[in-house]
Amino acid sequence: MDWFYAIVYGIVEGITEFLPISSTGHLILTGNLMGVPWSKEVKDTFEVVIQGGAILAVLAYYWKDFLQIRHIGRDKTQQNLWLGVVVACIPAVILGVLFGDTIKAYLFRPSVVAWALIVGGILMWLIESRRVTPNVDAIEKIGVRRSLMIGTLQCLALLWPGFSRSASSILGGMVLGLDRPTATKFSFYLGVPTLGGAALRDFIKNRDILAEIGVLNVLLGAAVSFVVAYLSIGWLLRFVSTNNFKPFAIYRVVVGVLILVLIAAGVLNNGNLA
Repeated sequence: MDWFYAIVYGIVEGITEFLPISSTGHLILTGNLMGVPWSKEVKDTFEVVIQGGAILAVLAYYWKDFLQIRHIGRDKTQQNLWLGVVVACIPAVILGVLFGDTIKAYLFRPSVVAWALIVGGILMWLIESRRVTPNVDAIEKIGVRRSLMIGTLQCLALLWPGFSRSASSILGGMVLGLDRPTATKFSFYLGVPTLGGAALRDFIKNRDILAEIGVLNVLLGAAVSFVVAYLSIGWLLRFVSTNNFKPFAIYRVVVGVLILVLIAAGVLNNGNLA
């Protein structure tokens, strides 16, 4: 059944990684409801590594844009864009290095994720209801200062597991004046170094752990994640071009409440997941 679990995990990861609904929350539900028999170390490592497939989907979707980085030496626009991406990643890297283990030890549990989904959904609804007119309509116009602020707000996802990296970066961008498509695209770009680095690090560090379920199953999960994430990116960009995020806000609250109900019913263990 390992191949089946790998496919399901890949589908869930691919759908939820870039949507503002928390991949963490959905992977917790998926693993528990399926009764995946893998050890905790295998599940944790597998979930991080298959993020690599989702990141490759971003690179594939925006391959023409990413090729422009070869002109960075003489293109001021590219210099500002990628300086902004790098600067935006710094707060999360620092926070992760200093407090990552502590956060996992005390906060990485289903009830915390559930409340993060609910509170994040409420904030998303309020931000959309009190939306100001955006003044940034392209990621090249974001600037370093605003990028740093978005990166700092992105840390909310690290401090509060289940809040969603995509949600915090997209909502942060919208609050700071980015229109929805621009905030969404910049969130994709931020995921490349942050999630890509984490996936590569865990694969190199814990490849012996993954041997328990077989390298082919790991590659299968990453491949499914890649395909589904590629489709999800295109769908989300089309969606935000004509819609707001209120449907995601409602969905987050529903899933958060569902997790709390499953915990109360004894179906979902609220023990620490770290």
